[in-house]
Amino acid sequence: MTYPKIPLAQSIIEICLAKGVNDIVISPGSRNAPLTIGFANNPDFTCYSIADERCAAFFAMGIAQQTKRPVAVVCTSGSALLNYYPAVAEAFYSQIPLVVISADRPHDKIDIGDGQTIRQENVYANHILYNGNLLEEASEENDRKINEAINTAVMQKGPVHINAPFEEPLYETVAELSVTPNIIDLPLKKTGFEDLDPYVEKWNAAKKKLVLVGVNDPNTIDRAIIEQLANDPSVIVMTETPANLYHERFLGSIDTIITPFKHEDFEAWRPDILLTFGGMVVSKRVKAWLRKYAPAEHWHIDTLRAYDTFGALTKHFVVEANEFLNDLLPKTRTVESNYNQKAQELKAFRKLKHDEYLAKVIFSDFKAFDLILPALPQNSQLQISNSASIRYAQLFEMRSDIEVFCNRGTSGIDGSTSTAVGAAVGSQKETVLITGDVSFLYDSNALWNNYIPKDFKIIVINNGGGGIFRILPGHSENEVFNTYFETAHHLNAEHLAKMYGFGYQSASDELSLKTALPAFMERSGQPKILEVFTPMRENDGVLLGYFRELV
Repeated sequence: MTYPKIPLAQSIIEICLAKGVNDIVISPGSRNAPLTIGFANNPDFTCYSIADERCAAFFAMGIAQQTKRPVAVVCTSGSALLNYYPAVAEAFYSQIPLVVISADRPHDKIDIGDGQTIRQENVYANHILYNGNLLEEASEENDRKINEAINTAVMQKGPVHINAPFEEPLYETVAELSVTPNIIDLPLKKTGFEDLDPYVEKWNAAKKKLVLVGVNDPNTIDRAIIEQLANDPSVIVMTETPANLYHERFLGSIDTIITPFKHEDFEAWRPDILLTFGGMVVSKRVKAWLRKYAPAEHWHIDTLRAYDTFGALTKHFVVEANEFLNDLLPKTRTVESNYNQKAQELKAFRKLKHDEYLAKVIFSDFKAFDLILPALPQNSQLQISNSASIRYAQLFEMRSDIEVFCNRGTSGIDGSTSTAVGAAVGSQKETVLITGDVSFLYDSNALWNNYIPKDFKIIVINNGGGGIFRILPGHSENEVFNTYFETAHHLNAEHLAKMYGFGYQSASDELSLKTALPAFMERSGQPKILEVFTPMRENDGVLLGYFRELV
């Protein structure tokens, strides 16, 4: 076996191995050579080489998103690790275990004019769970910090930073280890469950219970629990598109339901108890509703955090949602209520209006999603970029065989494609990314990647700019808006597809999209891009017209 000669590098590598950090994403550089040599020469690690650090970090985060295991990203010194920051922030808010390992100059080389040298210690201070600032020599103290970093990433589900100073020479190797690092086991998880009797009483007394599910992993809630919630007359379940929770009686397109509401509707639907679990909520409308028409009780279920999203949080249950519901629901009784029935009637009415509108609407972003979503391959994974893409997807009921993911931690467009590629590698499932043109162009270096699966597919909705800004309040048709908000352009993905070895198809109307989708969704020997061109100046009118016609 070939090892780096530097003992500190050996310690980092051996502790990663002992603690199951086996996926290593490396961005080429010189100062991180000792780590690269050690990781790449050990067959127990799966190493990936991705030059663009921003893409590398989102790619690593995509793998961790799927495997639920910590993934390491390794970079050289200087500005390299600053390019990890967008993914670090996303991992922080999305609770994804990401281990950043940055090589650094020795402490006496900082701020004396050396190249590729910045103040790297604590550089992610506002969005990190643990900072492991190591000293140059291998030591028990360094071992403790490395162990604590990885243990924290696992236990608290988020990003950690290990900063390792290395002095030259950097490329020397040895055949035997010179260190035997200490390994610190994960701490035991706290067990025990509080008395739910007071909450059972409140649940049984409430005639209007709203269960709102944000970003949530697939297959986390027992079928029996789903059925009980769906058939309780006093319960409405609203699910976001990335909630991955399906039942015909759940309300899966929240904005379609509540956007046309007037004061009396919001008041009538105001819950006595709001029960939430999962991560961030996409719908701005549901946030506005529950902030203005606050529930008497808001209970949130999460093993780590409880954001007071609606300004009404009364209880945080520190437990897995499935465990909590399995404990709570058997102790409850059915309450006479028409809360759920009214929701089912409105859902059926909105669906009728939804279908009527789609039957007559012109080709647009909205119509494109109507055609694309039913065409997704069976049992595939859907990754959706932020901004308009996820918001359009929220207007449609998703098929129950589709797993949906979106970077909703910070809701940025910057790493959607890189995350989707990493997720495809991590899950080994057929993966489709639906993204907007600006998001796709912004992260186009994601295609500079030698690990993209052959069945990976990207659908780019190209409306010639940041179409989301036409929907938001403040839109005005003038040069300032078009240039600085919408970022209007005439670019397309065809030459990028050719450069990176992707198959390429395009569509610009309903017929061409219907014709392209069957062949595009078939498996082939190369990844593919389907670019759908929609009319920039008509999309916002189509969407606003949709909400008007739902009543």
